[in-house]
Amino acid sequence: FHLHYWDWAWALAAEPDRADARALFATLWRSWRGAVVAGRGDAWLPYPAALRAWSWCGLHHGLVAGSEIEDCFISDLAAHAGFLRRHLESDVGGNHLVKNLKALIGLAVFFADDRLLEEALSRLAGQLAVQILPDGGHYERAPAYHCQVLADLIDIGWLLRDAGRPAEPGLPEVIRRMRRWLGGVLSPGESVPLLNDGFPVGADLLAALRPVPQEVPLLVLPDTGLVRATAGRWQLLADVGPPCPDELPAHAHADTFSCLVHAGGAPLLVDTGTSTYAAGSRRSYERSTAAHNTVEVDGTDSTEVWGAFRAARRAHVRDVTTGIDSGVVTIEASHDGFRGLPGRPCHRRRWSLTERGLQVDDLVTGGGRHSILVRWHLAPGSTLRLFAAGAEVTTPAGEFAATVTASGRVTLTAGTAPVAAGFGRAVDAPVLTAAIDAVLPVRVSTGWHRAGRRGGAA
Repeated sequence: FHLHYWDWAWALAAEPDRADARALFATLWRSWRGAVVAGRGDAWLPYPAALRAWSWCGLHHGLVAGSEIEDCFISDLAAHAGFLRRHLESDVGGNHLVKNLKALIGLAVFFADDRLLEEALSRLAGQLAVQILPDGGHYERAPAYHCQVLADLIDIGWLLRDAGRPAEPGLPEVIRRMRRWLGGVLSPGESVPLLNDGFPVGADLLAALRPVPQEVPLLVLPDTGLVRATAGRWQLLADVGPPCPDELPAHAHADTFSCLVHAGGAPLLVDTGTSTYAAGSRRSYERSTAAHNTVEVDGTDSTEVWGAFRAARRAHVRDVTTGIDSGVVTIEASHDGFRGLPGRPCHRRRWSLTERGLQVDDLVTGGGRHSILVRWHLAPGSTLRLFAAGAEVTTPAGEFAATVTASGRVTLTAGTAPVAAGFGRAVDAPVLTAAIDAVLPVRVSTGWHRAGRRGGAA
């Protein structure tokens, strides 16, 4: 797909040797054109066709205009316009459909086709009403894709301005809300959290998106279902929302009540991220409950993820409450993701954050005997050593102690699991697991604090 996007060709447009860059572009374009069949194969799926059309419109002036390939190149761009008009990814929706519409808007401006422009802008307005939630988050609830959609909307806004068109009604306000949302969820050091499907977002792109910081101790994004809490030098981001839109499960993970924790500006508890979209064991693991900082019951995912981009039974979150009292920031909620198991187990979690550290209380109610696992995925580069009632942890954030108590006999284990470092790349990192096999209800409490400072400041 990435080869067919042609966004890599922007590097040629920046080359100081214009003649050499134009000649190389023409050679590569002829080669590509001779290797693909119009309308068929990966190159002509709507998503790569859309990204390619946008890139080609932008590259035309610097690399093609006035050259011997120009007439054929423009003819191919017209073919892209016709193809995309008839192959909008309405079945997929989400960020894919935004990419399709962005490409049509770019093609309409390129060809001065007012009818196509009005049609594409009208459809985009309808999608913004669906895809951008009232709190500013993108409805696929994957921050990395939020960044993609925000970048697309910023591009569209600049293109319309440069084309002498008035701003599309509502677009500036949507961009403003999305920037505020992004500024609210960024991790310390301004990195994009890898919730649901995600990939590292580069510093240059993030700077171009201009996220708006929200400096408050408790930030609730109720429509997305994220809550950020800050106390002293601790920061918590908790997922208490639905895993995905009802109609679009592609980027969902079974991560209900997972959380990310930073201490002193460095990661302590992390999301394992996404290293592949290829169906198989790695993809299944990275989407599973086991790959996240939450509770697993009887080896079952809280949301039934399957294939590469599918989900069936999904966790429903209810009774979300948040508050601040005497320096303690609390978040509490319950979900029914394990309702299909005997006894209909229900998971309730309470986070309590202070400047001294984090306490997480898990309660699983219902009937019958069940296997309960609580996992904590530590940042790559951490070390983990068990002791009688917990573990000693050394991480990039410093030295910590984790203490675990439960309503029954609990077994602690120290293991490792892969954490994505980008597509196709993963590194092993420690995982602390608390296991209890008992008749419900079961309680497990985990405390995180600086080593040697249990009663002091962080």
